[in-house]
Amino acid sequence: MRRVRPVAWYTVLIGLSLIFIAPLVWMLLTTFKSPGEATRVPPTVFPEEPTTGAFDTLLGNDQTPVLRWFLNSVLAATGQAVLVLAIASMAAYALARLEFKGKRLIFGMIIATLFIPSFVLIIPNFLIVDRFGMLDTLWALVIPGAAGAFGVFFLRQFFLSLPRELEEAAVLEGANSWQIFTRVVLPLSKPALATLAVISFLTNWNDFIWPIYVLFSPESFTLPPGLAILQGAYTINYPVIMAGALVASIPVLLLFVVAQRYVIEGVSRSGLKG
Repeated sequence: MRRVRPVAWYTVLIGLSLIFIAPLVWMLLTTFKSPGEATRVPPTVFPEEPTTGAFDTLLGNDQTPVLRWFLNSVLAATGQAVLVLAIASMAAYALARLEFKGKRLIFGMIIATLFIPSFVLIIPNFLIVDRFGMLDTLWALVIPGAAGAFGVFFLRQFFLSLPRELEEAAVLEGANSWQIFTRVVLPLSKPALATLAVISFLTNWNDFIWPIYVLFSPESFTLPPGLAILQGAYTINYPVIMAGALVASIPVLLLFVVAQRYVIEGVSRSGLKG
């Protein structure tokens, strides 16, 4: 009986893994098919005559500068992740460790913003971005989401789980609040910071609605709105679309592989204390 349980457990895990991996494998195989083979019924699993025509069409068309969109996505997602870490970490530390009047009220107001639908903020954010002259620039994708409530809440919970004795020892050594924050708290918070960085990066990387509102020229597009151009009004070239999806997926998969250890540790520790 004891042997049956591990076998059943591993069988379930393998089945779930196949469910998640199968679409990625199908996407990869479709990129090497011809448009006719990609829409054939019944479908073929492996390409009968492998071809790189999808990548030639994707990367060789001046009207769809995919590499430029890729670079724009990397710059926008990285810039927002860095700003989120800087702003959220300082705000979270103040709410977790410093004592001042109205702290609980401020934290409650920050948490309340999590219940506001993001679509409600599109017009106010658009007007702010327009007023600062950032329309059709990457700054329009970086600045509005730099001060999110989730990052403050997430890091605050992690900071509360850190032992106060370490900070008290730093105070005895003559460290001030800024030195404690930068030299004690932040080095101990690498898992939470890495987790928040990954979440912020992916949120910006996958954003489709907001770039459509603030980006107008094709050279300024990021990958999500840019790849939407590949879908024609009457015909769909599935190999080209799958090739674009593959280009957009590779950085995300690599990021998760590199940061998965920190993500798991950060999530597991951030809810220990409230």
